[in-house]
Amino acid sequence: MLTKLSVKAIASKINTVWDKFTDYLIDTDRWIEYSIIGLKIILIIVLAKIASKLLNKAIKRIADEKDRLRFNPRRTTTIMRLMGNIVNYAISFIMVMMILAVFAVPFGPLLAGAGVVGLAIGFGAQSLVKDIITGFFIIFEDQFAVGDVIQTGSFKGTVDEIGLRVTRIKSWTGEMHIIPNGSIVEVTNFSVNNSIAVVDISVAYEMNIDDAIQIIKNTVKEVSLLNENILTEPEVLGIQSLAASEVIIRVTCECKPNQQYGVARQMNAEIKKSFDANGIEIPYPRIVSYQRIEKAE
Repeated sequence: MLTKLSVKAIASKINTVWDKFTDYLIDTDRWIEYSIIGLKIILIIVLAKIASKLLNKAIKRIADEKDRLRFNPRRTTTIMRLMGNIVNYAISFIMVMMILAVFAVPFGPLLAGAGVVGLAIGFGAQSLVKDIITGFFIIFEDQFAVGDVIQTGSFKGTVDEIGLRVTRIKSWTGEMHIIPNGSIVEVTNFSVNNSIAVVDISVAYEMNIDDAIQIIKNTVKEVSLLNENILTEPEVLGIQSLAASEVIIRVTCECKPNQQYGVARQMNAEIKKSFDANGIEIPYPRIVSYQRIEKAE
């Protein structure tokens, strides 16, 4: 059981703690100091946000006036996106350092400790360094840019962003693939040179091939006048092959980069309409049955 002396000692300690707590709460100078620190932090964050928006707007304005620059528009967009990321990282770092300064955190020991920690992390973060270096060379060598359609490994799509560490590729079905730059070993860029649309048209053996070829020539010529993605007049190469039940005629034309699929679909549609209007049949599976009638003896 507790003696009266121990009870008085506990009560005294409780009263002491309570007095210190109430003194802490009613200490006006302390709360003024905390308020000033809070206002400084809020002001630093607000100024950092404003600086970030202003600098990003300036970068965007430079990108919009890219006609005055002697850079390729693709490369200009990529570099401006990268500059925006660097600006955001730099402002965030400065903001953190200023907030630490408000709390009177000494920078000397902090930077020294950061150097030691950074050296230790460097040995274990070689892949991160590889990603950054690879990303730098991707931009420096202009291997691909934002807006290009590329394929790396099993991923194919439009480049949405090239960062310091990762590249974002958006597939045509909407998925966003985030790939570390160090993992990009081989790249196929579909947006650098003009593309070639190849269209194979099947015609039945019963049809007149010369008439079919002439109809195809007239049709693809009309399509080339209507479609701005076609750069040269389509060329009907002639009979590509003689299959088991069809004659295949090939048409090719030069298109803008990565526009060959849409051009091919339009040609197929218009050629089908022209064939229907002129009575040219496209082969399809048929079953011919013969009935044998035996004569009675």
